Amino acid sequence: MPASMANQLGNLVESIKSKVKALRKSKKSKKPYIKMDKSASVKIEIRSQKARLLIDKTLKVADRPGDRTVS
Repeated sequence: MPASMANQLGNLVESIKSKVKALRKSKKSKKPYIKMDKSASVKIEIRSQKARLLIDKTLKVADRPGDRTVS
């Protein structure tokens, strides 16, 4: 495992620990959980999926020379 990946994993674990600790302290809150932020790798994965969909859509339009718009 590369050092940066291990560092990200460590940061994620620390983030989860602190949020769980905060949740335990605030049992009075109405929500049973705290919404977690997306990690950097999840954000990158979402962006790459959206990019792949856009590329596929563009290639479909390019295969039909009569249509010139990408919707």
